[in-house]
Amino acid sequence: MPRKGRDRETMIIIGAGLGGLSTGCYAQMNGYRTQIFEMHETPGGCCTAWDRGDFTFDCCVSWLLGNGPGNEMHQIWLELGALQGKQMRHFDVFNIVRGRDGRAVYFYSDPDRLEAHLLEISPADAKLIRQFCSGLRKFRKCLASYPFLKPVGLMGHAERWRMLASFVPYFNVIRKSISTLMTDYSAEFSDPLLREAFNFVLYEKHSAFPVLPFYFQLAAHANLSAGVPEGGSLGLATSIEQRYLRLGGEVTYNAKVEEILVEGDRAVGVRLTDGQEFRSDIVVSACDGHTTTMKLLGGRYLNDEYRRLYTTVIDEPGMVFPGYVALFLGLRRPFPEGDPCTTYLLTEEEAAQFVGIRHPSINVQFRSLHYPELSPQRTTVIYATYFSDIDPWRALSAGPEQRTRSRGGKELHTLPVRRGREYYDAKHQVRDALLGFLDRRFTGLRDSVAVRDLSTPLTQVRYTGNYDGTVLGWQPFVESGEAMEEAVKKYGPTLPGLENFYISGVWATTGGLIRAAAAGRHVMQFVCRDDGRTFTAHNDETGPPPTHVVIPVGPHGKDGNPDERRTGAAPVSVHVR
Repeated sequence: MPRKGRDRETMIIIGAGLGGLSTGCYAQMNGYRTQIFEMHETPGGCCTAWDRGDFTFDCCVSWLLGNGPGNEMHQIWLELGALQGKQMRHFDVFNIVRGRDGRAVYFYSDPDRLEAHLLEISPADAKLIRQFCSGLRKFRKCLASYPFLKPVGLMGHAERWRMLASFVPYFNVIRKSISTLMTDYSAEFSDPLLREAFNFVLYEKHSAFPVLPFYFQLAAHANLSAGVPEGGSLGLATSIEQRYLRLGGEVTYNAKVEEILVEGDRAVGVRLTDGQEFRSDIVVSACDGHTTTMKLLGGRYLNDEYRRLYTTVIDEPGMVFPGYVALFLGLRRPFPEGDPCTTYLLTEEEAAQFVGIRHPSINVQFRSLHYPELSPQRTTVIYATYFSDIDPWRALSAGPEQRTRSRGGKELHTLPVRRGREYYDAKHQVRDALLGFLDRRFTGLRDSVAVRDLSTPLTQVRYTGNYDGTVLGWQPFVESGEAMEEAVKKYGPTLPGLENFYISGVWATTGGLIRAAAAGRHVMQFVCRDDGRTFTAHNDETGPPPTHVVIPVGPHGKDGNPDERRTGAAPVSVHVR
């Protein structure tokens, strides 16, 4: 609730990831004066990239929900100035899953092409294939009904009824897809490759996911609203940062918050690691949720629900998204046989070489197909990843997970730290195993490497402070995500008993970048409600609308032979409404 006796006008936001930047943009649109403190030197948090020689390694956006119109997600990106003036790229295949026997499943997002392709692979599974593709067709129409602009907790009765009524035509497909785990659904296929491959449509295996999120992502992709934006992840974050600055906001980098200042059960500001204190009427934390609650606030203001979440549930298996091991390779020459995105299923012997691996698979992206502007012409960037537990890496690490050091009179908080020989030996082992795996499939790859870079979940901790190196925070469809969503419905994005404090970003929701961006909009709607203001938002008009291009990837021809590749086909510009 607002401070008694005067209106709230100033706001401090912790973290310049997409949640923090979004919160700042919407706060400025609604007349608040804001300052963001970010411990890193660049905006974006997990939505970032870095340079190695002539190559830029982009580690986040493989698909961006809402990058095309026809849904409320798109409106948020336009309000944040994220897409204006950029080309949106859409591949006609969402992901390829290659089995251990060399066979491949091309997961077209277009349900007609997907159905034809799957039937060629396994006519015996015709009933299940047609059922899945029928559901996908319905979800393509359903996406326009999904609410992103306003939190359900702030909707009036009439708004809720209208929202629910819009879902009525899709009730059965939603009910069935949210109540059936993909692991159970895929087990019904008679073809062994399809039985396994369906679990890896979304690149890695998500054991707790029902069928619904698979439908959602594929449907958005089919509607040309889940491609990639020109300029990549850091380009996306920088565009939103510039929108925030044009709105009058202020960002302070290399500024790590050590404590949220509280007086009389009211958040009144922050203290940085260098001892400086800054005061404000409102404090919003858009950084790591565990750091916020247990460190910056010292474990205070956690009721029974939140205390259980942040002290018990968070450490149970599968409650937060895992971190990644990621290998980037900058190659001196093109590899036209490479695909934008492929998940390879591994043998037990292959998987044993990868420290911390959760499932026997790796995802390999020829990233220069996504972002050709981020590497020199006639070169290639490869991005190879796998879900990884952090504990095996911690067991090998001898150094601190984060360190603050001074350079040129300025405190820096994300510089490399020494972790010990065992840790680096393990990194070299994984790097060499991944290089060997790729070299066996792409002749001459090892000899063409110009630069390389391998990160682990501990690298993520160093750069962002995220709990156990997670990228997305709470897992949806399990106890943690469901408990958090119920708490937000009950209390809003706040901690009971602490006034003038709000939580934004992925720890106030579940999901990826669009959820983080939407969280900033939602938080500001709660703030405006508490202050008796009418929330307002408007599009960024400083650039033209985005353009769209579709890039052919998959096999073609009557027999669907994967060897008949469309590598020579040119991208097709399309007008998307």
